[in-house]
Amino acid sequence: MKVAILGFGTVGKGVYEIIKKANIQTQNLSVSHIFIRKSRERILPQMTPDIDEIVNDDQTDVVVEALGGIEPAHEFILKALNHGKHVITANKAVIAKYLKEFTDAADANNVKFYFEASVGGGIPWIQGLEKALRIDSVNSISGIFNGTSNFILDQMSRNGQSFSEVLSKAQELGYAEADPSADIDGIDVANKLCISADIAYNINIQDRSKLPVFGIRNIKSSDVKFFEKNGYSVKLIGQTHQKGNKFDYVVEPTLFLNHTLEANTPDNYNLISLNGDTIGKLDFFGQGAGMFPTANAVVQDLLDIKEEKDHLKRDFNNEMEYSPELTKNDYLVRSNENVASLFKDYAPSKKDDYLVIHQISTGEMHRIMKSILKVDHAAFMVSLPSNSSLAGDSSISKQEAVA
Repeated sequence: MKVAILGFGTVGKGVYEIIKKANIQTQNLSVSHIFIRKSRERILPQMTPDIDEIVNDDQTDVVVEALGGIEPAHEFILKALNHGKHVITANKAVIAKYLKEFTDAADANNVKFYFEASVGGGIPWIQGLEKALRIDSVNSISGIFNGTSNFILDQMSRNGQSFSEVLSKAQELGYAEADPSADIDGIDVANKLCISADIAYNINIQDRSKLPVFGIRNIKSSDVKFFEKNGYSVKLIGQTHQKGNKFDYVVEPTLFLNHTLEANTPDNYNLISLNGDTIGKLDFFGQGAGMFPTANAVVQDLLDIKEEKDHLKRDFNNEMEYSPELTKNDYLVRSNENVASLFKDYAPSKKDDYLVIHQISTGEMHRIMKSILKVDHAAFMVSLPSNSSLAGDSSISKQEAVA
């Protein structure tokens, strides 16, 4: 089976190297083309800057998109599908936006569109989710979806370093990009959560601007130390719940007791969980990023196509209502401004330098935090586990909150 690779960055090179090894599983795979931009030097004979040369080649069976970003990835994926090529991608940004369009195009042209590597890197998360869905309804998904943010939080905890110090270290190691916004502001997690929710609930999340997202840009080493003193670790979590015909989704920093699996997920690892009606809670742990873990997942999809293994069929046409009020939590808020009055309906209380907010919906919490950030760019919030000891003392009356 002949494979074209679009892009020769981290993932593209990884796929090329695995195929080139020609072990027992991949010995019948070969790379026919490698798409590169016109400005790049052609260092391999398969390289070409002409996408039409690739999609018009009748000998090429599968196109692996490894360009990243939205365009031209979106255009090239559709072009390949409409030319009768199977397509595999690890590009979560473009899938989160166009999953239904790609799936419909693949169906119309009787080809496959697979994307195992888009969520969880080398973890078989998509196929694990699909297998659970063959039997169960999945009513919740939660996890550490981003290795870069987890590395930063883990290093801050282990070494007592500041956010900026650890971010620089992550960039030096290649875990974080020069512009780390997608990782530290939760955008990467939001994309992966949208893909997971689309599959789990068979829906098509179109208005992703509604997704409540709060990242870790504003976390301080003093926050991490305070959490640790009270027996907690902080992680950037994406989660979604389904109840009847309603669902929610949120990305936010969350505290976990130190004995939990989430608290003990180290470095750049991911831990993603689902809960099914009969299977209960399933956890998926492993390398969430990197050249070979991600490329391995891409090649697994290649082998599935080669062996004619079908994945779960989804049309993404289920009608469900997004409900930002579906889930309620307690939160800690740190702000240089007096913001208690904004939370007067949620029994605000004081805990050291933090305001404790009680039983507020995730949608309302994120709405209020947006207004706080306009006057205090350094404000930070974190979600508390149920029955947390931090949710406790020094209640502020409604009169005090309004004053």
